[in-house]
Amino acid sequence: MKTIDWVHELKGSQEFFERATRELDEADSGFRPTEDCMTASQQVAHVARTVHWFIDGASKPEGFDLNFEEHARDLEKVTSLAEAREEVVQAYQRALLYYGGLSAEELAEPIAEGPIMGGEPRVNTLTGIIDHAAHHRGSLSIYTRLLGKVPPMPYMDMPEGA
Repeated sequence: MKTIDWVHELKGSQEFFERATRELDEADSGFRPTEDCMTASQQVAHVARTVHWFIDGASKPEGFDLNFEEHARDLEKVTSLAEAREEVVQAYQRALLYYGGLSAEELAEPIAEGPIMGGEPRVNTLTGIIDHAAHHRGSLSIYTRLLGKVPPMPYMDMPEGA
């Protein structure tokens, strides 16, 4: 795929995530099905932070930050769905700028060696972002249903050109 195709895919991923989770509101921020699950706001923030994590893993000479305990501690501080949603907007904006600015040759370059995607083409981190967001929008659709709401179909009523 050409760079512009990936930009389109990223925009679609963000749009689908926002649509699939739009029935959740600020009052739902702290909802979690069980104590060992992330809250709704933590899941949304996790999506945003993982976008940054993939960009950093694709672009830094040291590769991916594997300090998952610290990432989990940081997520525990998230309490606002509205703030988490803003994190998603900012993360996708960064992704669009970063990936949209890469040539096809740069997208094909290998990322740093390591246990996560070591040596794979940089473009593979894009599919990581898209698949990860899809996974969590599915989880958040279940949260929405558990709250007695109906999650919207994310693929309906798409804006022109999306």
